[in-house]
Amino acid sequence: MKRLPRFLRVLLPIAAVWAAVLYFLQRIWFYRDPIRITPAEEVIVSPCDGQVVYIRRVQDGQITAQKLGESIRVSEITHADWPEGVTPGNGWLIGIYMSPLDVHFNYAPLKAKVGGIVHNGAKLNLPMVDLWEYIQLTYLRRAVDLFAKRYALENERQTVFLEGTLEGAPLKLAMVEIADKFVNKISTFVQVGEEVRPGQKVSFIERGSQVDLFVFDEDIEFLVGVGDQVYGAQTPIARRAQR
Repeated sequence: MKRLPRFLRVLLPIAAVWAAVLYFLQRIWFYRDPIRITPAEEVIVSPCDGQVVYIRRVQDGQITAQKLGESIRVSEITHADWPEGVTPGNGWLIGIYMSPLDVHFNYAPLKAKVGGIVHNGAKLNLPMVDLWEYIQLTYLRRAVDLFAKRYALENERQTVFLEGTLEGAPLKLAMVEIADKFVNKISTFVQVGEEVRPGQKVSFIERGSQVDLFVFDEDIEFLVGVGDQVYGAQTPIARRAQR
């Protein structure tokens, strides 16, 4: 029996190890479902794992894109109008980038009723980040401002409208799940009209992706900042502003 060349005897075990690692990451690690302890206090918890890439004020239904020097309408991100037909005008937007290394379940940020679920496909999903941005976000954990990039306006997305309360006052939110170029699908675990509890699983989104969370109330104090790592169903990200 003819022996394999020396270089193949070296390369084949290395290739086998890499194949096993890749299989583990794609088929096991990526679908992990860790136990999360949701805070007892009445706060808005993170809807997903990832890094906070922007926090912007919403005024009259628009967000100012400083780099572009123009305003972006809320509906350009949600790709849907509020189920009642009137989109709340003022509040906040927080964007959380989910790298392939993060848990990819999405969670309810507070106790609420699901007011609507709208899915919008795309002819072609654009990549969210270039190679250097990917390295900064995924491995170096450095802040990168991704607001108003084309993917955030054009890629496939699912918007979940929530109607809840925070410290006794009504609060409306819109959770926008934005697909990356390599996303296979968005699996949804809730239905319109369902009451969800804080930290309840709402959906699962494949591969890298992003969640934009609109909080339609100006009287909100954020507990995290741009560049912070957050964990879905666990990290408090906002509360009613303390007076």
